[in-house]
Amino acid sequence: MKVKNLFSLCILPAALLSAPVFALDGAALFKEKTCTACHGKDAKTPLMPNYPRLAGQNAAYAEQQMKDIKSGARNNGQTAAMKGVMHLVSDEEIKALSEYLSKLK
Repeated sequence: MKVKNLFSLCILPAALLSAPVFALDGAALFKEKTCTACHGKDAKTPLMPNYPRLAGQNAAYAEQQMKDIKSGARNNGQTAAMKGVMHLVSDEEIKALSEYLSKLK
C-alpha cells in the first residue's frame, strides 16, 4: 500500500470524528414543540397570566425545570399542561430550547 493511500485512510476518519456537530435550532423547536401555544410567539406573552414568561430566563434554570417536569420531579398544578408535551422533547432539545430562551430579551 502506498504511503499516500495509508495517510488518507488515517486522516479521513479522524477528520470525520472531529467534524462539528450541528446545533439544534432552539427557535424552530420552540415553534415545533408547540411552546408558542401557551408561552406566546415571543416567549413573553403567555396565554394565561399564571404561565411563565420564558424570554431571558437563565438557561441552566430553564433546562432543569423542563427536565424536572419531564421526569416528574416537579409535579404541581402548573406542570400539568407541560407534562403532556415534555415526553416528546429530548434532553438535547431541552438544552437547545433553554439556550434559545436565555438569549431572548
